[in-house]
Amino acid sequence: MKAAVLREVGKPLQIENVQINKPGPHEVLIRTVAAGVCHSDLHFLEGKYPYPLPAILGHESAGVVEQVGSEVRTVKPGDHVVTCLSAYCGHCEHCLTGHLSRCMSPETQRQAEEEQRLKAADDAAMFQFLNLSSFAEQMLIHEHACTPIRKDMPLDLAALIGCSVTTGVGAVIHTSSVRPGETVAVVGCGGIGLAAINGAAIAGAGRIIAIDAIGSKLNLAKEFGATDVINAKDGDPVQQVLDLTGGGVHHSFEAVGLKQTAEQSFKMLGKGGTANIIGMIPVGVHIELHGAEFLQEKRIQGSNMGSNRFPVDMPRYVDFYMNGKLKLDQMISRRIKLEDVNEAFEELKKGEIARSVIMFDQ
Repeated sequence: MKAAVLREVGKPLQIENVQINKPGPHEVLIRTVAAGVCHSDLHFLEGKYPYPLPAILGHESAGVVEQVGSEVRTVKPGDHVVTCLSAYCGHCEHCLTGHLSRCMSPETQRQAEEEQRLKAADDAAMFQFLNLSSFAEQMLIHEHACTPIRKDMPLDLAALIGCSVTTGVGAVIHTSSVRPGETVAVVGCGGIGLAAINGAAIAGAGRIIAIDAIGSKLNLAKEFGATDVINAKDGDPVQQVLDLTGGGVHHSFEAVGLKQTAEQSFKMLGKGGTANIIGMIPVGVHIELHGAEFLQEKRIQGSNMGSNRFPVDMPRYVDFYMNGKLKLDQMISRRIKLEDVNEAFEELKKGEIARSVIMFDQ
């Protein structure tokens, strides 16, 4: 099969022929139909987060089940599925208390003594990226890294649910539990930020403030439910939020992954507010907060993949889209071939587009 392989940090991905194994007892072989090009992939490509190489990148995807292992009970051949990088075991403390996205069990991966799922054409080791490696024509994954969805859902749009939607909407609904009428600020209007805005609208937030430095993204944010927009180039966004709300928001969501924006997300809170860090702040970077502000019962917390229970959440998000509540069509900036993936990363660096989606049937 063809796949986009990262062999060296900071260098373009290479399109190669890669070998893929057959499903083990709890594994599923999927024909990849669509894969989103996410900013998280860029973090690993640039070395901001270390990962063993060579690896096939990609983690936001949808496809069709081709084969299943002997013990698989959750999907069957022919099912349309959305994948999720937060594979779960189902019986650790985190899983049993409803926090599937926190599961770190090695059970969902092949062990060192087993034959690897992926190999290069010359039989050399090839590492699977975040349980998935979806920049490839096929994926071989644990059954608890995907979930079936209704077949009338377009798979190019369903792929977005695999990361950006689950991360953004989930942060609003699960991590921070936004309630009807509360005020929300979203810092960064890429794919995940737009999903958070959409999630806040679905949750019934009374005021949704979108913050970005690119005007076209702010215009898009309005389509996703933003009631107010702030261009960070026009002055201090924190002061603008405080002025708009008369004291700060109930919830803020940082979807950029920078020290400055993480600190701003805390500063724009009102008393008792909660800042949620969705963006991937690079390894080694520390953020600084004014300690006295904690006396106002402000909180700051992380959100991993929207604190998801994805086998439950993703089919519901599909229904949201089919019912007109979840906006996905506007999120795709362009559809590309696998060979165009490096160009998509260059566009992502410029910050001017929401999402490029690789289509494997083009």
